[in-house]
Amino acid sequence: MKDLVRKEGLEDEFYIESAATSTEEIGNEVYFPAKRKLSEHGISCKGKTARQMTRSDYDRFNLLIGMDSWNIRNMNSICGGDPERKIHMLMDFTERKGDVEDPWYTRDFEATWRDVSEGCQCLLEWVRNRIF
Repeated sequence: MKDLVRKEGLEDEFYIESAATSTEEIGNEVYFPAKRKLSEHGISCKGKTARQMTRSDYDRFNLLIGMDSWNIRNMNSICGGDPERKIHMLMDFTERKGDVEDPWYTRDFEATWRDVSEGCQCLLEWVRNRIF
């Protein structure tokens, strides 16, 4: 999403962070096959490490986006619910509702790239239609 926003010249309009909804990867760098796929598209994740989502993230951000239904359950638990309806699943902004393909299980990083790319493009368009 950061890369897409940068390419659109909208960096000053967005503040984007990533956070884990579980604790397994906290402090770890981006998973190597994911890093390789991002690199194929000119996206660097140098220096990026996983951090845990916190309850305060709910107040800090206008939108909280999860990749799958497990993320959404965890996000609601961490945030103590979603009274302001800020929590959304990425693919809900596309014509194909549901979970992003999880390459941890499928090893299909291309399918995940397609899902995330489409989701981010549709999310950006959704935000544009409401803000700009």
